[in-house]
This record gives sequence, structure tokens and C-alpha cells, in this order.
Amino acid sequence: MVSTGVMTLPEGKKYLAISGGVGGAKLALGLSKLLSSEQLTIVANTGDDFSHMGLTICPDLDTVMYTLAELSNKELGWGQAGETWHFLDALEKLGGDTWFRLGDRDLATHLRRTQLLNSGLTLSEVTEIICKAIGIQHKIIPMSDDKIATQVHIDTGEKLAFQHYFVRDRCKPAVTGFEFEGIETAKASQVFVNAIEDEALACIIICPSNPFVSVDPVLKIRGIVSAMKDAAAPIIAVSPIVGGLAIKGPAAKMMKELGMPQSALAVAQHYKGRIDGFVIDKTDEATASDIEALGIKVLVCQTIMGSLEDRIDLAKNCISFSQELVSSQSSS
Repeated sequence: MVSTGVMTLPEGKKYLAISGGVGGAKLALGLSKLLSSEQLTIVANTGDDFSHMGLTICPDLDTVMYTLAELSNKELGWGQAGETWHFLDALEKLGGDTWFRLGDRDLATHLRRTQLLNSGLTLSEVTEIICKAIGIQHKIIPMSDDKIATQVHIDTGEKLAFQHYFVRDRCKPAVTGFEFEGIETAKASQVFVNAIEDEALACIIICPSNPFVSVDPVLKIRGIVSAMKDAAAPIIAVSPIVGGLAIKGPAAKMMKELGMPQSALAVAQHYKGRIDGFVIDKTDEATASDIEALGIKVLVCQTIMGSLEDRIDLAKNCISFSQELVSSQSSS
């Protein structure tokens, strides 16, 4: 088990964060407060992207963007602050489909993205334009410019598009597995590949996101895990499970339905062979030795991020942890 000391950022080193939605975005924000725009690249899951009312909607990508731009709706946990719902109210009166809550401010993002995509730009190019427009300096990139669609298999034998499962059906159906349509032919976005292959890369950080539907779509893109393992930088992940519960989202419920223990240890077992280090909350300290028996180094610290200070502290701990992993690898 690793105990981090005082963090000193090495000059010229770069960091790559892999993020899903709300939990991942919190750590990404903490990292952005410590690392310059040249040092940090954030890759967002796009497996839950979908087309709705003719618009291309990228929920995880938007959550990361709104969080770093400090536009996120902290009360709802999604969408933009100061949101209004005039469009949706009018649509409902007309008998339109309103299960996916599109606020007026949020709608502008989806309209602009769809317009730019229809002009022939890639999702990476469009994301860069939108980030610049809302004042984000750090690189936020989609995992792929190709369409990858997460499908949730449920106990009725059917499969649901992720947003139908997650938003429309409120995660109520029992899960039996997952499928990522298009993953076989999809390529990682070029900026993602460039970030992994950068000789200055100091660490890859998998933020505390759902391992099945937020992280796996990223890691299952052809060649990504092997490229990450070939990089000299350590790969660490932060557990999204604390004390048997998911801080946000259905990860713990999914684990139970898949016959897995609802624990940080089970998440570590899921990531075995793909990570070098695992960050767990103090609540789960008793599992540290079992995780290290998997060949994964462990850092125990506070991982619940209730405030901006908590997010920055966790980011500091992740960076320090990666530095100690590099030191231990060099001395062995």
C-alpha cells in the first residue's frame, strides 16, 4: 500500500484522464486546477451518445465540458446552471416526446453540435470549437469520432439503448450484460492516440466512473489497452464504489445484478491486467491487501468529492501516487 507525500509536479510532464459523466468530471475538474492546458488531456466516453429529435447528444462529453467551464447544474447533477424549460414545456403541450430532459441552454449545445457535424466536421473538431466558445482551455476530446452505441442487455432478453435504460426507464430493468455496437470497427480519436503515445506522458488516470458503461467503451476500442500498456506511464484508476455503494449512478446495482460483489475489490478485479494502481476510499481500507494480491498497488485516501477542495485534493493524491509508482518501478 502506497502512502503519498508532498506533491511536486515534474516540469514538462503530461497527464491523460479518462472520464465518464458526473463522478469522472469532478476529478477532471480537480486535475484542471493543478495542471496547465498543455499538461492535461481529458478523454470522455461517447458510448452513451445518441440521436434524439434529430440532434446529436453527447451526455458524458457535455458533463465534462460544463463542469470545466463551471456551467454545470449542481442541483440536478447534469445540464447547465440557470436552466429554463420553455422548449420542453411547449413540446409537451404539442404531444412531443419529453422523457429526455432538454433544457433551453443545453439545447443550444446540441443544436450547434449537430449543425457543425452536418457541415462535415468530426466530433473532435466540433468539441474543440464548443470548448473554445465556452472558455475551456484544456483539451477535452471524444474517445472516438466513430459511432459507438452502448446497449444494455436486460433480464427479459431484450437490449436497450443506454439512454433508454438510464433516463427513460430510470435504471429499473435488471442488467445481464453490455454490448458496444460499432466498437469492432471504430478507431480512437487521433488526439487520444497522440496523448497516449506522447513521450512526456507521466500518468493515465481512469476517473471514478462506471466501469461497465463509462470506462469499458473507452478501453475496448481496438488497440487502446495495448497502447496504454506500451506507454511508459503508469495507469491508475479511482474506484467509483465506496463502502459498497456507487457515489453516483447505477454501478453498484449493475454489479449486484451481474452476480458481482458490490465492492471496490470487485472493481479492481474487473480492471486487473489493465491498471497498475488503484485508489480506494478510507472506508474500504480493509480491502487494500486483497487488491494488492492481484498485483495492483493501492492508495487509500478520501475519494468522496463533496467540494472543489476535495476534487483538488484527490487530484493531488492521484498525481503523487503515479509519481511513487514510477519511483518504485525505477528502483525495482
